Amino acid sequence: MTTAIPGYTAGTPTVARSPVSLADFALMQKSVLFGDDDVRALRQSYDVVEDQVEAILDVWYGFVGSQPHLLASFTNTSSRDPIGDYLAGVRRRFGQWILDTARAEYNQAWLDYQHEIGLRHHRAKKNQTDGAASTAIVPFRDLFLLVVPVTTTLKPFLAKRGHSTAEVEAMHAAWVKSCLLQLTLWSHPYVKDGDF
Repeated sequence: MTTAIPGYTAGTPTVARSPVSLADFALMQKSVLFGDDDVRALRQSYDVVEDQVEAILDVWYGFVGSQPHLLASFTNTSSRDPIGDYLAGVRRRFGQWILDTARAEYNQAWLDYQHEIGLRHHRAKKNQTDGAASTAIVPFRDLFLLVVPVTTTLKPFLAKRGHSTAEVEAMHAAWVKSCLLQLTLWSHPYVKDGDF
């Protein structure tokens, strides 16, 4: 299924090794209080979000599309118009990201792909995957702050399958922590050498 998504290269030789080690990532998990219960909660959320991916993306894309400063990262540098093909390509990979997040499989291939995602938001590799004539970088301030709207708007979807309030809260907390971890990993290209 994932091989049919253009530009989704997780686990392939085209993805470079992450400069962040698995040992470093384990320490990051401790910093955000992410543990085995969170892994279980994320994996529980997989069955909840699996058939809601498009609806979740509709909400997230609706939010980004309603904010000109966020939509700017998907616009043509000449016309300033949104690039439909670029938005569609990113959307397919974003949908896979939802499923990958819910799988909570933290191995070397996953860690490497997080670095690749970071590079694709940064001027190091932005636009290359889709051959887009768009802005050179997703501003860091926009990237990191999206944790709040993404996780806040996800919570109602987590509550749609009849889980207890405690289970929904656990799944939501695990998603918040996972998003913070991933966004921190994605920030590596933005951080001055030696400062990460």
